[in-house]
Amino acid sequence: MQDLKGKVALITGGTKGIGFGVAEALLNQGLKVVITSRDKDAANEAAETLASKTNASGSIIGVKADVRQLESQEEAVKQTLSTFGQLDIVIANAGLGHFGSIEDLTVEQWNAMIDTNLTGAFNSIKASVAALKESKGYYITISSLAGANFFAGGSAYNASKFGVTGFTQAVMLDLRQYGVKVSTIMPGSVSTHFNGNTPSDEQAWKIQIEDIGELVIDLLQMNPRTLPSKIEVRPTTPPSK
Repeated sequence: MQDLKGKVALITGGTKGIGFGVAEALLNQGLKVVITSRDKDAANEAAETLASKTNASGSIIGVKADVRQLESQEEAVKQTLSTFGQLDIVIANAGLGHFGSIEDLTVEQWNAMIDTNLTGAFNSIKASVAALKESKGYYITISSLAGANFFAGGSAYNASKFGVTGFTQAVMLDLRQYGVKVSTIMPGSVSTHFNGNTPSDEQAWKIQIEDIGELVIDLLQMNPRTLPSKIEVRPTTPPSK
């Protein structure tokens, strides 16, 4: 997939943060992009902002979709195909985090993270696998370093992201025989609004959303014979403790 112009990507949770940064990078490379959100107004507003920033009017749409529901993801894929005629890249980015001791973690918080972070990744590929086999496309999940490194207060988040990492690696083995490439990206600290964080100049040491966008482009442009299936990425120089 070294020639990216005209390819079509579907990004879950693309209205802000990493999803937004990846969408902008793809639009700048001449791709057509669909971003999803559970909030239709947020999806439309982000799509308009991205179109203005990248001079890509007509190349991006926002779609209301809930990754927790397979039927909703299937509808997002249908809208992508009906609008742009093909689907080459799916990026399962939607996610959330609740942190705290297992004593304090609620059933609702546990279910929200598993349903969104892990089942959402399943629904994203399940809904799009036929289209990706047709295009010999690329499926990318956004996991986390928390998908390989556990920590106190992270039981549900760790479980969801360990699951995403393992799930994606198994899907890679399932689909490579069809020419579908599958990778997971595992970022460390990223400057986004995730978990109540407020990006600021003081967080310039963190990974920036455009850095993840650049990484996705690098993956897509890699020689087709080579597949980086699991990529850990972290800040070069975190603050001294």
